[in-house]
Amino acid sequence: MILGDWRHGQESPIRVGISACLLGQRVRFDGGHKRDSYLVETLGRWFNWVPVCPEVEVGLGVPRPSLRLATVGGEVRLMEPKGGRDLTETMRQYAAERVARLAELDLCGYILKKDSPSCGMERVKVYGEGMPRRQGRGVFAAVLMERLPLLPVEEEGRLSNPKLRENFVERVFAYRRLKLLFSGEWDVGELVAFHTAHKLQLMAHNLQLFRQLGQLVAVARQLPPPQLRQQYETLFMRCLATPATTRKNTNVLQHMAGYFKKVADPADRQELHQSIEDYRQELVPLVVPLTLFRHFIRAYQVPYLAGQTFLEPHPKELMLRNHV
Repeated sequence: MILGDWRHGQESPIRVGISACLLGQRVRFDGGHKRDSYLVETLGRWFNWVPVCPEVEVGLGVPRPSLRLATVGGEVRLMEPKGGRDLTETMRQYAAERVARLAELDLCGYILKKDSPSCGMERVKVYGEGMPRRQGRGVFAAVLMERLPLLPVEEEGRLSNPKLRENFVERVFAYRRLKLLFSGEWDVGELVAFHTAHKLQLMAHNLQLFRQLGQLVAVARQLPPPQLRQQYETLFMRCLATPATTRKNTNVLQHMAGYFKKVADPADRQELHQSIEDYRQELVPLVVPLTLFRHFIRAYQVPYLAGQTFLEPHPKELMLRNHV
């Protein structure tokens, strides 16, 4: 099986953590929910959700008094404004224990509820003197992201942005492949094959980190396996965390076109270049030149490109590259 096929290793589920209210569970402070149909009906076809509601699991119940982040004594705390109860340390202790259990479930991603004082990933309101400032992070979310730094994390509000949505899902599937590589016995040859299959995908995100990964793989046999794995995993996920752009994707497409310089006839090369130019000018989405490339890769038998995850980093049924 070609490593570039996203289906590689799909015999076991892709587990993704999620704020329980986003699945329609009535766990919010007022007894309501925030069901997100895209997450439930579209991504839910591919992900095995692991729902979490920190406020319920910490024992606050439903319904319950609302919580908020507030500056107290120069520090941001998780407060119950009506009663003045400080739940910061209770939530932090729970979060450390819960995240440790989540780490054992082999999660490949996590989707948080925006604006939540426990689950918000960024720009959560912090109250104090004057107007609240959007500069906080939920207490549970902070522990999650600190303890699992490689885990792809997003919040449902940001997933309405097509580029951020595509980047998150891309990282989830890439992290899954990375975990499969290191899940059992592995050797440097398998790491080299994995890296080779992901080269173009990595180039489209962060060229500097892509080069660092290449340098690491070049000296792989000189490093102890645990150190090699730790460094590769960190650089790999940091690289993909930089969202791809039209300009960077265009550079990768032009690089791919070079493989046809000596094998394709002039008319086909011109068609490829025109498709790339249309994408560069944002006249067509990324799926258009990629579809043409897949056709020419089969027609002209270009095995290196055929094995690249850049061509299909996630299920085409999600149609994510129809919008970027």
